[in-house]
Amino acid sequence: MSSVNNSTRATPSPFAANGVQSKSTTGIIPTNNVTTKEGVTVRARIDPTLTVEDVIRQLCLHLKVTESPISLALRDRDTDELITSENLRKKIKNKVHLKLVNSSAIEAAGIVGKLGLRDEKSLRMSLFSLQKFIKEERFAQEFLDRDGLRELVDVIDTAHGNTLAYALTAMQNLMDLDYGWSTLDDSFIFKVVQILSSPNSLINVCRPATAILKKLVEADPSNALGPIVASSSRTPPVAPPGSVYRYGFQSVYEQMRKQKGSLETVVSNMMLINSLLSNVNETYWDEFIADLERLNVRKAVIRLMSSHVDDLTSCILDFQANIVSVTYRKKVTPVEPEVELAHLSALHYIWECSGVQEEMDSEKQPLKWRQLGFDSENIAEEFQDVGVLGLDCLLNFVQDDPDFFSKAVLEQLSRPEERRCPVAKASNEVVELLSQHWTIFAPAYTTSTFQPFFLNFPKIHCLALHFFLRMWNESGSAADDFSRIAALTRSQIKVALQHESTQPWHEVEHDFLECEYRAVRDRQMQELEAGDDLLSKVPVRNLKEKLTRESAEFVRQQRIHCLLQGAWFLNGVPTQHTGSAKRANGQWRFMRLDNGLKYLHYVDSPAKFDVRNGTEDLPERIEIASINQIATGTCAPLPNLARDHPDLPTTLSPSPLSFSLLSGGGESLADQIATDLSRWADWTDGLNMLRRDSGHVTSEETAGYIKALTEIGLKIKLLDLSGEKVDIPSGLVAGPPPTNTEFFFSDLL
Repeated sequence: MSSVNNSTRATPSPFAANGVQSKSTTGIIPTNNVTTKEGVTVRARIDPTLTVEDVIRQLCLHLKVTESPISLALRDRDTDELITSENLRKKIKNKVHLKLVNSSAIEAAGIVGKLGLRDEKSLRMSLFSLQKFIKEERFAQEFLDRDGLRELVDVIDTAHGNTLAYALTAMQNLMDLDYGWSTLDDSFIFKVVQILSSPNSLINVCRPATAILKKLVEADPSNALGPIVASSSRTPPVAPPGSVYRYGFQSVYEQMRKQKGSLETVVSNMMLINSLLSNVNETYWDEFIADLERLNVRKAVIRLMSSHVDDLTSCILDFQANIVSVTYRKKVTPVEPEVELAHLSALHYIWECSGVQEEMDSEKQPLKWRQLGFDSENIAEEFQDVGVLGLDCLLNFVQDDPDFFSKAVLEQLSRPEERRCPVAKASNEVVELLSQHWTIFAPAYTTSTFQPFFLNFPKIHCLALHFFLRMWNESGSAADDFSRIAALTRSQIKVALQHESTQPWHEVEHDFLECEYRAVRDRQMQELEAGDDLLSKVPVRNLKEKLTRESAEFVRQQRIHCLLQGAWFLNGVPTQHTGSAKRANGQWRFMRLDNGLKYLHYVDSPAKFDVRNGTEDLPERIEIASINQIATGTCAPLPNLARDHPDLPTTLSPSPLSFSLLSGGGESLADQIATDLSRWADWTDGLNMLRRDSGHVTSEETAGYIKALTEIGLKIKLLDLSGEKVDIPSGLVAGPPPTNTEFFFSDLL
């Protein structure tokens, strides 16, 4: 700062109380207003080359403040943001009104003391301040050094209502740091579970409680940012002593099982469900998935899909993507009745319901599973392509109508062997067809639309298998016609589920159960004329699966590259009460992802300007890990934009090109409006692909790119084969293995 006579570099300019400035005799222009703790406002010229500590020291000297400069700090009067040496220059440039306040150490000591007194009025005010200040690392460190974490835990253990909401929010904000809360124990986790499970808990209590549990679930040693302690490859990694990455799925799930009704509560908490699904470990996978099925979580989500709850769209798509991963895992998990009691029990139930007696064939070999329609007696091999998913679907089909299953099997056995429909084999084929339809083989990338029928996979399997059996019977098919009926079923699945997000259930049932064979066959013939029978062959289907994964990864890299380049966006106004972490300071915002893919750097500006490479021009940043959801269609243009952009709506209605970055507590970290559809698709999908617990595609544009790249790649591959006149078989049978090791692979020239 400069004085009137320039005798010292850090002297306030002439001023009067209550903001009335005296006339300057030197012409020095003040940079900022500064308000003291006593409420006196002065005008001062602050030198941007000074550190904050030097500025405070000079202010104390020239304002004759009796307190030690060490016990004071500077904050933005309007936002309460702490002034540091890093943001001082920007605050001076923007002529921000500053205020002298207690330092972080003094504030932390005072708040910790009031937390221990338990006086309701002062406690609530202290917690209200704490939830704001705890976001600052300097304050957080002082708070932790004074044993503030223990005091906060004690408050959470006894508080209710708004006081509890403030305390939980403070804890949630503290847990955004990657240190300081490693002492939280099982009793604290159990308390938060109880709070979330209580029917009396208000929404402002449940939100931070959910965010705390989500943070604990994600604080797994495998997610630690730094090096982890070396351990055996058969055991989970162990976090270093004192690391907050020592919790994980197990820590939360075990406490949830202790609290009666807590799992039922999860059904209505999409954020927590997705976190648990994304982080469930091997030990608890089967049990947790079984719990979700028992509680009919899928049905609850289907009801949400039909209720058109816009603010849950991203969470629902995340859940849908997680269920794709669950389904894929079941599909690749082998059926092992010798090892897994559940598999043996399911097979025993299926056999008992069939009403068939085990026999011996002409070669005196057991004839059991082949009577149900399998090709051999080796059950593990029969389910090799569809895994546990195939077993679950067959079991569900039998449970749905045991009498029909028995009747269908016995009816086939009464026919000549060459005219029998292999019921069990047909079931597995339907599972494969549905997996292809819903792209189960690429679980990281799913469609941008709701798929309620996919969440009803076993029920759709029942309908499609009924269709398969009916087509077999109506067409008088023989064993050699299996692939033809499978092709009919594939065609019907495509037609019946083509408008899945809007089609009512009764229409799907009608398409599978009431359609006539001749109509289906005529339609399929038209499809074959327009299409290519090659696509139905197993090697081509496998090639398409591989190309889909490659295309999805290519688009992912392209989207992330767009984020690394950066782009300009309009700042928006949220149309829903999400609460903003920071108010935008300008009409435009430039955002860019750093090379480490950890932070989204940005700068607000009243107008666009040329931004240099790197992050030097981007002083603010958002941690990617703090982004819990990318919500779309959430904000409207700023009111003053209507004059400059007549194409934008003048009413406060959400723009279709808008999106918001939401934290775990539902707070908006950024509200942006893209300038065109391509930029909106690049950024919403790119940010979703960056999130570890997500991967769903928001835009039809990105989904279309993945599909187009896959189809182009497939056509190029098939063109190579057709040009060489190579005949693609429907399947390959491996020859016998070599009798010894005295062989080598020749070079193919």
